[in-house]
Amino acid sequence: MNLKEKFKIIYELGKMRISLPIALSALTGYVLFTGNVDAQGWFLALGVFFMACSSSVINHWQERDIDAQMPRTKNRPIPTGKISAARALRLAIVFALIGSAILFFSNPLMALLLSWGTLFSYNAVYTPLKKVSAFAVIPGSMVGALPPMIGWAGAGGSLSSEIILLVAAFFFIGQIPHFWLLLLMFGEQYKQANLPSLNQIFNEGQIKRVTFTWVLTTVASAFLVIFFVIGNKIIMFFLLFYIFYLLFSLGIAVFAKDEFKVRPSFYKLNFLYLFMMIFLIVDGLLRV
Repeated sequence: MNLKEKFKIIYELGKMRISLPIALSALTGYVLFTGNVDAQGWFLALGVFFMACSSSVINHWQERDIDAQMPRTKNRPIPTGKISAARALRLAIVFALIGSAILFFSNPLMALLLSWGTLFSYNAVYTPLKKVSAFAVIPGSMVGALPPMIGWAGAGGSLSSEIILLVAAFFFIGQIPHFWLLLLMFGEQYKQANLPSLNQIFNEGQIKRVTFTWVLTTVASAFLVIFFVIGNKIIMFFLLFYIFYLLFSLGIAVFAKDEFKVRPSFYKLNFLYLFMMIFLIVDGLLRV
């Protein structure tokens, strides 16, 4: 195996396409408090990135038998034998040690403790609950709320501040329809792996209505962030415009008589989270 193939395995195990937005979310919380991006902020984002990679590798290790049964995941590194479960677990430990060391030496201790809490929430709460309930997404959504709080605490902010609580609430609530739509996309595969899915509990009409209700709740929490946290009117206008577009397009998809196409709705909702992080950072920088 050459270096490129090894890096590809590490990249996939660490779910770096997901770990990078998590690091960006932590940086969002940091900039919200400080109004700038300095060396400490970059170290915080880097530490959170390594911790997120560790959590992802642990998830691969935890679900290696389930992954082997699902078409979507059967080609992952552990089920295919590209890396052994033991070596993957050692990689997770290395990632966690690097991330912990970076956070410990560059930021207040609370940032490190919250990063451990995020890992615990995903790997010790959400992942095991997936095997017993399709509603594991609700407690598991803490993984979305904690990263911006890590950044805020790393910058020296109080975790009881209304600003960070509103932002954390948005990402917490937003994770629920995110995971919900993900389960809907792969409901049949979850059934193959003997995992509970929403398709086994609700009919299509019920799924549409509940999904739209969760999206409305996410939008309501986004309004709180826009009007009470963001100060730049141009940013407010753009986010409001996208939110109304999201509601319009999802409303058509949900209430149409055609089959509910989940994937486009999934991506549109994810863009809301990405835009929120980027514009919260920009707004924080412009306030200085």
